[in-house]
Amino acid sequence: MRNSGRNALTIANVTKDFVGLRALDDVSLSLRPGEILGLIGPNGSGKTTLINVVTGFLRPTAGHIRVGEMDIAGWPAHRVARVGLARTFQTIKLFRGLTVLENVEVAAVSAGQSRSAARRQALSILERVGATRLADTPAGALPYGEERRIEIARALATQPTFLFLDEPAAGLNEQESDALLAMLASLPADTGLGMLIVDHDMRLIMRLCHRLHVLNYGRTICEGTPAEVRHNPDVIAAYLGSGREVRRADA
Repeated sequence: MRNSGRNALTIANVTKDFVGLRALDDVSLSLRPGEILGLIGPNGSGKTTLINVVTGFLRPTAGHIRVGEMDIAGWPAHRVARVGLARTFQTIKLFRGLTVLENVEVAAVSAGQSRSAARRQALSILERVGATRLADTPAGALPYGEERRIEIARALATQPTFLFLDEPAAGLNEQESDALLAMLASLPADTGLGMLIVDHDMRLIMRLCHRLHVLNYGRTICEGTPAEVRHNPDVIAAYLGSGREVRRADA
């Protein structure tokens, strides 16, 4: 993975307005290399909008997005990708007519690697995510849980410094979620990658993330360690619900 110094990603006072709607309201957070940050909140709280703004799929109405001292706010997605930001999507976007290896290889080529280097990179990443056995499998023949894994592998093939995962555990059963947790937990420690993850799987989020940032109606209501957020009354009222539900997230 790309690891350009120790530069942090800093999101400062970001606002995003649509017609008649403020989807993000003065949101600020930071993500350091080697850190896993969970972004949580109710449906419609602005989580995916924030990822879209940071990765260049939407322009912010106001605010700054900096990698080190470089302000990338408003840059188009292809230019943002070149400075080391990659993302996955809620809806899986594999090339179903290509094999798993070819899917990952295409992502590496798109990041500027030669075909031979991209093939080596793709094979290495498939090994890292535990999917070598699937290399020659057509992407259209994958079970849903493996599609999620290959979507992450494709993002890794661009050699990002920061990786944004939008609901990677959506639709997974408990066993698949545990396998995803084990794979994701090793990435920052091994590569220096900074990772932001959006998901409603609180069992995964609470065990995986170093810090949590909570949005509600587009505004930050809490940030801190999983233990701090778990017991915050505003978070419980807005998102986690009753104490019984919070205990289930600990399981």
